[in-house]
Amino acid sequence: LIFRAMPPITLVAGYMLPFFEWNVWGFLTTTIVVLVAINQPFTLWMLHSFFQNIPKELDESAKVDGCTQFQAFRHIIIPVMRPGVITTGLFSFLLAYNDFAVTSMLLSEGNRTMVPQIAAFLGTTYTEGNIMFAVAAVVSASVPLFILVMFFQRYIVSGLTAGAVKG
Repeated sequence: LIFRAMPPITLVAGYMLPFFEWNVWGFLTTTIVVLVAINQPFTLWMLHSFFQNIPKELDESAKVDGCTQFQAFRHIIIPVMRPGVITTGLFSFLLAYNDFAVTSMLLSEGNRTMVPQIAAFLGTTYTEGNIMFAVAAVVSASVPLFILVMFFQRYIVSGLTAGAVKG
């Protein structure tokens, strides 16, 4: 988790030399691996806090009712875990989606993701005066996020409030 508090440039600097030597700099796959490595501790920490709040009594009562271990997991535990998993997945997606420093450092100019591409576009529109195109690009970049959050809204609310009150 300490790595999430550090500026991403400090983490990416250690990757640059091996990526150039191995000739894997500029590829999307390499960037995905780095983003997963950076976001994984946060994801595991968040999932761990959700999983700790699942009562063991749910599993035990399912076994008393005649469920096998797999049936108890499938029919009882997974539905309880769903809001936490969806919330964590959405946060991880947003962290990777909005990451500017890592993607702009690790991807070549022709292979950039949306956020560095919009930043480059904003730089050109500032000198050319096409501000409305820049605003349209930023708004259109946020539309998929808005749709995703609206679709999973009830899971996010229940996932964020899970474990907030101990009974």
